[in-house]
Amino acid sequence: MSTVHVLLGLLSRGPRHGYELKRDHDQRLPRAKPIAFGQVYATLGRMQRDGLVEQAQRDRAAGPDRTSYALTAAGRTALDGWLDAVEPPAPYVSSTLLAKVVVALLIDDPQRARRYLAAQRAAHAARIRELTRAKTAPEATLGEIVAADYAINHLDADLRWLDTTVGRVADLHREVRQ
Repeated sequence: MSTVHVLLGLLSRGPRHGYELKRDHDQRLPRAKPIAFGQVYATLGRMQRDGLVEQAQRDRAAGPDRTSYALTAAGRTALDGWLDAVEPPAPYVSSTLLAKVVVALLIDDPQRARRYLAAQRAAHAARIRELTRAKTAPEATLGEIVAADYAINHLDADLRWLDTTVGRVADLHREVRQ
């Protein structure tokens, strides 16, 4: 995820200060890792340096200074370019799941890989149940539902891979031991 571009998108709705950006980020991207205040301000500093945002207003009401930032024309252009760019599929298979199975087969017998695959399957299934409960809760927002659907679909793909791989463990073991 591009923090710069998410913040640019949040600023496209009007000037905001860091506290508002953090709140909006965490609210609009439910189930994503919450953004830290320090990350917001560090990113805003780089964005200002790069001409993507500018200070809009500085408030000093009953508390610390609050600087609001606004999107610049260059920031809007950068945001539009990012939104128009198609994300390429990952060029490499990089997965801890895959690495653990291969390493388990390299150092041990196929049973260890099968045990790992079964345990990982159980963990994925439990997470899918948790996400399903969250997205069907009466108070679930549309943003939370969309985020849960995204996660569930990715977990489901992993489950299909885990199930397929269990059936291939013996053959994989012979191949990696050569």
